Amino acid sequence: MADWRMKGVIVDDDESVDGDGEDEELDELDLGLSLGWRGSKTGSSSQGGSRMRRSPFETRAPSSSLARASPVRPFGEELEEPSIGPLSWEVALNDEAFGETERKNGEKDRAHDSQHKRAKVLEFGEPSQYSAASSGAEASFLPVSGECECQSSLDLSKYQISHYLSLFQNDDGGGKSSISNDDRDADGDISGSRNVEDVEVRMDLSDDLLHQIFSFLDHKDLCRAGATCKQWLSASMHEEFWRCLNFENTRISEENFVTTCQRYPNATELNLSGVLNADVLVMEALTSLRHLETLILGKGQLSDGFFFALADCPALTTLSICDASLGNGLHEVTVYHERLRDLHIVKCRVLRISVRCSQLYTLSLKRTTMANVTLQCPKLHELDFSSCHKLSESAIRQAAIGCPLLALLDMSSCSCVSDDTLREIALTCPNLSVLDASYCPNIAFESVTLPMLVDLKLQSCEGIGSASMHAIANCRMLKALQLDNCGLLTSVSLDLPHLRSISLVHLRKFVELNLRSPVLSYVKVSRCSALHRISIISNALQKLVLQKQESLASLTLQCHNLIDVDLSDCESLTNSICKVFSDGGGCPMLRSLILDNCEVGLESLNLGICPKLSVLEIEAPKMLILELKGCGVLSQASINCPCLKSLDASFCRQFVDDSLSTTVALCPNIECLILSSCLSVGIDGLSSLHWLRQLTLLDLSYTFLTNLQPVVDTCSQLMILKLSACKYLTDSSLEALYKKGALPALIDLDLSYSSIGQTAISALLSCCTNLVHVNLNGCTNLCQLVWGSSNHSSEMLLDACSSNSTTMASKVALRKSDHLLEVLNCTGCPNVKKILIPSTANCLYLSKLNFNLSTSLKEVDLTCISLCTLNLSYCSSVEILRLDCPKLTNLQLLACSMLAEEELESAISHCHMLEILNVHSCSKINAGDFWRLRMVCPSLKRIQSGLVG
Repeated sequence: MADWRMKGVIVDDDESVDGDGEDEELDELDLGLSLGWRGSKTGSSSQGGSRMRRSPFETRAPSSSLARASPVRPFGEELEEPSIGPLSWEVALNDEAFGETERKNGEKDRAHDSQHKRAKVLEFGEPSQYSAASSGAEASFLPVSGECECQSSLDLSKYQISHYLSLFQNDDGGGKSSISNDDRDADGDISGSRNVEDVEVRMDLSDDLLHQIFSFLDHKDLCRAGATCKQWLSASMHEEFWRCLNFENTRISEENFVTTCQRYPNATELNLSGVLNADVLVMEALTSLRHLETLILGKGQLSDGFFFALADCPALTTLSICDASLGNGLHEVTVYHERLRDLHIVKCRVLRISVRCSQLYTLSLKRTTMANVTLQCPKLHELDFSSCHKLSESAIRQAAIGCPLLALLDMSSCSCVSDDTLREIALTCPNLSVLDASYCPNIAFESVTLPMLVDLKLQSCEGIGSASMHAIANCRMLKALQLDNCGLLTSVSLDLPHLRSISLVHLRKFVELNLRSPVLSYVKVSRCSALHRISIISNALQKLVLQKQESLASLTLQCHNLIDVDLSDCESLTNSICKVFSDGGGCPMLRSLILDNCEVGLESLNLGICPKLSVLEIEAPKMLILELKGCGVLSQASINCPCLKSLDASFCRQFVDDSLSTTVALCPNIECLILSSCLSVGIDGLSSLHWLRQLTLLDLSYTFLTNLQPVVDTCSQLMILKLSACKYLTDSSLEALYKKGALPALIDLDLSYSSIGQTAISALLSCCTNLVHVNLNGCTNLCQLVWGSSNHSSEMLLDACSSNSTTMASKVALRKSDHLLEVLNCTGCPNVKKILIPSTANCLYLSKLNFNLSTSLKEVDLTCISLCTLNLSYCSSVEILRLDCPKLTNLQLLACSMLAEEELESAISHCHMLEILNVHSCSKINAGDFWRLRMVCPSLKRIQSGLVG
């Protein structure tokens, strides 16, 4: 046997190489194209590098292309140049893949070698163990002949040589490494005085582990992995990974394809879809791949010889041909095979076709242009003739009735089919369970008996009418029914024990629907403008959507598991609909009812967005929740619901004081009142809130509120107050909170995007010790948060809390009392510059502090024993950071570009429980010094950074 080793001799441009001169120009041209070079026709590099002659092998050696700086070509895309694969990776070294610095370093090496011109020998191992570098941009799984070409080492810098050598394993022939630690310089680089044979890189991974890992890779990734080292190459070429040969939309020569088939004769699947010369290659495959089970072809021409040769592929069970021309266009194409089970000839061009496959189970001829078809398939179960426009009704009938075991038949878009064909098929195919006759205008489905039918599709069948329902009602096994776009259908009345889903869309004459099925779980009714009555009885239905049924006036439901009902825009419904969902009705599990643009009264009502609703009168003794969100023109409302707990009138811009006063007087048990964006509500309306003795949540966001006194005087039990974007509130509006101790139960206060000043904010945080959650997002007047840190602050606190009835002792007690604040959000405060919370502030419960996007913030000094999360992201001006937070676990410093590394180390040294630190885009934080951060804070588990450490 010929020696498996190859020696490539690299010489200078002015030196000649022994060999066959007449083939040199052609060989170099092939190599240049294969490597993607753009030099002369001899394949010389634009950098002036020398060439290496091709050394042929008895069997083709694997090759690969070295990673280069070029875009990655999407996998499966047609290649403009000859492709490469697992059997033959090519080597290409190009200075363009390296920077200018490396080029300068390489000049020294070239100058040294030019004075000592000698041949340098690169020794490669056996083909099965050959190692090279590969790039995703160049690597494909297609094999080519054994070729290897590399640039002269005279054109490579020291860095390039080291990089090149690291991609090859070399030994002395006995498996002993020829490199030692003495061959490296102080920086760990390989000494320039060593020959390229002296370098070896070991990948210490077991074969079993590699095999298990590679089992998850596709062909593209296997090629990339195989270009890493000998061991990985051998593992990636394992036959088990190449059972399926996928050449879809890829250019491949006949020679390379033959080599692949010879290398993997046990392949079971072959995909040649989109391959230009597939008609030639597939003949070779049928001869070489004796174990082939699945064959996929497409986008080409398949001659009669291919179909004759199918019998010579005994293991074939699946054949798929798409968008191809079959035969010569004059004679009938015959598909004959004894073991074929699945045949798909889709969107193909053929005159006549005959299928003689005794074991065939599935046949699809979808969108194929044949005018005649002959089937001899006694075991056929699934037949697809959809969109075969040239196929005659008699041909379809003869084909179907010749398959007595047929269970699935798709005749959609075969406009010639009529009820006569269906009746004959029903007589000869008693096991038919799935039928698709959609877009067949001549089908009315009358007098058709299919007792085993499970799935029936009759979309856009113009002949379907109410008389058709008698035949459908006899299909007692039916589970799914589609009757969309049947323009003549006026009513559907079905009592089927197994019916699970029904679709009725765009039925312009449809008036009445009656369904009875214990397992019915899906009902789709849409765009049936004339539908007047609906009656549904089911134990499985959980959601019913009947949107835009303008004529629907009668609805009867006996659905004990129904949870969600959407009756939006059902304008004809009256208050009698309430009986459907009452305690004595048929929907005891109902949780959600949407009646947008429906003027009715219920126990739980969601009117959603009803833009035309201007007057609302509701009398519901048991109603608990009422949502009027988005009723923008609602101006008069009389809501008599004594048990009402929650009222949401958001965006009811014309909801006036009189309507609010009337509503709260009749609904005294309201606990949650949302009046966000109710621009017409004023002082008179808020004064009526004294009726609501149990009110705990009040939302007045985005209103023109100027005075909080009515709320302070009447809502003593209020726990949550939202005043976001109330631009007309002044500091004096909040004096009752921090001077007189009003609203003692208040724990959640939202003043985001308000015009409250610095003094009022400081006083609120100092005096309102009962607050647990405070939002100050976007407050432009917040300049600093200096909390109880000076005599001035203490004096301000005492002055703010002073009153005629307060003693000095109570003042001191208030000053020293603990704050209950847990969460403080100040996102996007553009003018805040300093945060100071010392231990004297008594913030013993503060656990979350957020100053994200506060771009002017420069100094942060916190002493908080309970703080867990601190967010200073995008605070680009922070320079001083002092933290004494022993329980801090999450510190976000994203884009804090002015924060120095020393400042950060000092800050986290007192955070003994810190686990997550985000310093992404912090330009002064060096990724190489992350170990120092872990030294000062051993608890750190995760450092988020875009830098490489």
